[in-house]
Amino acid sequence: MVTRKPSRSKQAPNPYLTTSTPDELEPPNRIAYEIMSERRDLLPSVERIMNAGLSAPATIDALTMFRTSLQAPGDPNRDPSVAIARAAADHSEAPVPVET
Repeated sequence: MVTRKPSRSKQAPNPYLTTSTPDELEPPNRIAYEIMSERRDLLPSVERIMNAGLSAPATIDALTMFRTSLQAPGDPNRDPSVAIARAAADHSEAPVPVET
């Protein structure tokens, strides 16, 4: 008897990872694209911010704080959870908890 494995629902890849040009992206995805084009090793951090459940303006702020922190040694926003929390607080939002 042949049994099939249940199929996993396929999630569409994030647009900032699949586009060839950032021109067609919304602002949060454009910033994520720019970060990824410079530092591919930061994918887990960018993914964490992008999937935090923040509004677009809060996501933009979190990504901007994170990107700026890359040029400032010791900046606490280098930790994506700090950037998420600060952006959420600035916009009076609660981030969606991320399971680890």
